[in-house]
Amino acid sequence: MKAVRWTSAEKPDLELHDEPTPTPTDHEVLVRVHAASLNFRDQVILNGQYGGPTKKNGIPLSDGAGEVVAVGDSVTRANVGDRVSASCNPHWVGGPMQAEYHLNSLGISADGWLSEYILMHENAVVHLPDSLSYIEAASLPCAAVTAWTGLNLSSPLQPSQTVLVQGTGGVALFSLQVARMFGARVLAITSTDEKAETLKTLGAESVVNYSTFPDWDREILELTDGKGVDKVVDIAGEKTIVKSAASCRIGGEIAVVGFTSGVGGGLPPIDILSRSLRVAGTAIGPRLNFEALLAAMGQHEMKPVIDRVYPFAQYREAYQRLASGSHVGKVVIDVAH
Repeated sequence: MKAVRWTSAEKPDLELHDEPTPTPTDHEVLVRVHAASLNFRDQVILNGQYGGPTKKNGIPLSDGAGEVVAVGDSVTRANVGDRVSASCNPHWVGGPMQAEYHLNSLGISADGWLSEYILMHENAVVHLPDSLSYIEAASLPCAAVTAWTGLNLSSPLQPSQTVLVQGTGGVALFSLQVARMFGARVLAITSTDEKAETLKTLGAESVVNYSTFPDWDREILELTDGKGVDKVVDIAGEKTIVKSAASCRIGGEIAVVGFTSGVGGGLPPIDILSRSLRVAGTAIGPRLNFEALLAAMGQHEMKPVIDRVYPFAQYREAYQRLASGSHVGKVVIDVAH
């Protein structure tokens, strides 16, 4: 099979390899990969800036979808021919995150989806509805599940609530779409008027261009009659976290899901205390959240926003598209072509 692996340099590169196709044993499932998608953390690894453990010379990408082609003798959760994706942390089925789940994280500490085949434990398997193509399904495991988890992290999302999302990347757009599925009101910030129109098309009621209004938190407060939003999905981290807190209502919630602008930020404790905020980080979510998301998407006929699809041979161009920051939605690699 063809597989892309990181080099072992301090700042890794990507190399294409020809290697034997693995054979599943015991509780393992072999999947022929049809599509895989990129997330911000995939570029962070190439930049040599990822803080967690990564597999030496591992296969990248935590997100993908494909067809089961072989199963181990003890497998009960999958059959040959099943259309599947996978939970990013295979053994995180439900409940809170545990440290040991990081030891087998697809595309991070274990081999991921940028290969013609992927071998995984059956615990990871998530069955796909017929309504989703492989390209669409490949966009979901990290960004969409993170959005679902983040919006329901401290308390369940309610139809009457107002949600603030940031930007037009995968987590931001999925947060918008999931919030609208729940019937929540969505406000957004972004960097251009063109991207603002895209957000409005997807259901954002109002969008603030932070290039034009750098004090965008004041605009958000004005849009909520001075009360603030119920929930913020904070993606940028360093450059947004203080304003995210200022945009919240008393007793509001901030789900910290990323650090695209840096890992600092300096949110003062008084900002949290004075507004009785709940600030919590999310590490994607368990398999049960992925399955709940798929059920809701089917009921509401929700489709992911795909920015561009690249053939397998152009995987470097896909990474370059992600690094450019000009994408709107998910960057996907069609591994089967």
